[in-house]
Amino acid sequence: MNITICTSKIHRATVTEADLNYVGSITIDQDLMDAAHIKPYQILQITNCSNGALWRTYAIAGDRGKGDICLNGPPARIFQPGDKVIILAEAWVEPEEMERIEPVVVFVDDKNKITEVKKHKLIEPFTNG
Repeated sequence: MNITICTSKIHRATVTEADLNYVGSITIDQDLMDAAHIKPYQILQITNCSNGALWRTYAIAGDRGKGDICLNGPPARIFQPGDKVIILAEAWVEPEEMERIEPVVVFVDDKNKITEVKKHKLIEPFTNG
């Protein structure tokens, strides 16, 4: 049995562009993709902190160092420049793989420049007994 997990996250990035006429996807600055270990065409979940909208799409690498976060195609209707978003990268893993997973969280400033990168280790669930 596989389970879906979060492998990395870009926390509170700022949308820089919304292009309704592009075919689809999210364009992300290559520096941010590298820091979050996101691969081109990887499926991502994007949550809009400004309006609560959630979208799933795939990643496209943007120009390195420009801070681009552009929602392309239909999500351009619900993600607008200036909105804060959380971008989650997912993977399917076997439960026994969980012990080796250390999700990466990439923190950015208002111009989508990296301010900090943290790795999180698995926290054992609380058991009563």
